[in-house]
Amino acid sequence: MSALDPRNVGLEQDPDLRKDLDATVRARRELGEEYDSALVDSFLEKVGQRIDDVVDLRARRYLAEQQMAAVRGTRRPKPADSWAERYGFALITLVLAIPLSAIAGALAGMSGMVATWVGIVGVNAVQAVRLDPELLTGRRGRDRSTPDD
Repeated sequence: MSALDPRNVGLEQDPDLRKDLDATVRARRELGEEYDSALVDSFLEKVGQRIDDVVDLRARRYLAEQQMAAVRGTRRPKPADSWAERYGFALITLVLAIPLSAIAGALAGMSGMVATWVGIVGVNAVQAVRLDPELLTGRRGRDRSTPDD
């Protein structure tokens, strides 16, 4: 049976509703047939309130899920590295460039220094592209929602 099947009233899943039904049946037996409509109306009001509560809960859950999906879809994930980490990395590579340049210049001359600085620039370029892949496409700052002409 599906959840929308009218035969599946959910009494097994809602003990409070089951207790209300049992109490209504016992009250009907004690009070007699003249109170049938009042007892049925009272029980149906409780069932209607329970249905309203469930629908309200599901509607709020659905709206919350839609809001979360909208927020996730419009916001770009924050990179793991902060501004301080980005520039700290560049500063450390430049500080390390001084002894590396001295060692390369003493051992290999000008070609060693050029190779050292190409490596330093390469490491910084790889770090920049890792944090912002759009640097390679040349499309930074362009609005992607408009089609290219």
